[in-house]
Amino acid sequence: MGIDKHRKRHRPQHNKPETKSEDPYRRLLIKLYKFLVRRTSSHFNKKVLKKLCYTKVNRQPVSLSKIFFATEHSKDSDIAVVVATVVNDDRLFDFPKRSVCALKFSEAARQRIEKAGGRCLTFDQLAIERPMGSNCLLLSTSRFGTEAYSHFRGIRGKHVVPYATKHAKRRNEERARGRRASRGGQWNH
Repeated sequence: MGIDKHRKRHRPQHNKPETKSEDPYRRLLIKLYKFLVRRTSSHFNKKVLKKLCYTKVNRQPVSLSKIFFATEHSKDSDIAVVVATVVNDDRLFDFPKRSVCALKFSEAARQRIEKAGGRCLTFDQLAIERPMGSNCLLLSTSRFGTEAYSHFRGIRGKHVVPYATKHAKRRNEERARGRRASRGGQWNH
């Protein structure tokens, strides 16, 4: 039997729309958007399905100010869609009337949106209202913008911010791995 040289380095892709989350609501949403992807030709639904399968680290919260500046020149009928949590931003004085769809809303963000006359939608309501994703703006923040990412060695290389105690003033007071035997010992570089 011969060897297919062309397919020698072929590696199957494992980006299946699945999640390890035990959240039943998210699992039902994934089922719903799998159906919509299969039955419609909308790229919006594909993007939402992909983002629904993200881990919590990759679903960064989006502030109201980000939604405000992203939808500043859009029509009132447009819906801002966030596949993450929407949180309040006290630096923003006035939030206009906007419809926002998200996985979760903080209490303060929900109150501000509804006080301005807007609506807070869930993804199943969005699927009924706009199954093709027309007039919807899909928003997200930088996935590498949080404080936790500054400690990850794979992304920052040798420029990693070390984990330190709350009151550490000098570099020799760090409690990161490799500093002392109780934290995993010394690393051999």
